[in-house]
Amino acid sequence: MIAMILAAGRGERLWPITESMPKALVEVRGRSLLERHLDAVKAASIDNVVINLGWLGEQIADRIGSGAMYGLSVVYSPEGDNILETGGGIQRALPLLGKKPFLVINADVFSDMPLPAGLADDAQGHLVLVPTPAHKEQGDFDLADGRVTNGENPEFTFSGVAIYRPSFFADREPGRFSLAPMLRSAADASTLTGGVYEGVWEDIGTPQRLEKLNRR
Repeated sequence: MIAMILAAGRGERLWPITESMPKALVEVRGRSLLERHLDAVKAASIDNVVINLGWLGEQIADRIGSGAMYGLSVVYSPEGDNILETGGGIQRALPLLGKKPFLVINADVFSDMPLPAGLADDAQGHLVLVPTPAHKEQGDFDLADGRVTNGENPEFTFSGVAIYRPSFFADREPGRFSLAPMLRSAADASTLTGGVYEGVWEDIGTPQRLEKLNRR
């Protein structure tokens, strides 16, 4: 399996920290979020990683390089100033991700979760969900019999960690688009499996949440 880390965004919610630093290189307890994800990928016996680059992406490439210092092979999917959002970024990187299901991780989360390892034969994707944190008004999805569903008052939040089939993106035109509407449609079609992780997970969405996490 190949892993993709989504690291292209401007991190506007973390401004002014991300004015001069990409959000993926923001540090929690002395180590960057991106390097923590690389450690997790290596621990899951995944050797090949794709990182998309956008805002200040040259800093990421300079820090991580070929990935050899992490025991990994890292390649990049540059988006330049035309940042493609989650769906568009994955779609652009498909030639680098191979023909088998691949893992995707949002760079701006902090967690100790073990990464998911597989995908059901009849599923287009598998989402790791977490209990909805207090700072969110409501969750993203529900879970019923191992399938991700939409609901009026969803219980769980999407963690930003998932596995997808390349075919999930096959019919999309290249360009900028969000992954969220695709996940909603797939949940309606019952083609997403899911699981809930109840351990450490934090969305590093604001300077205040980052500061609080670093105080723990």
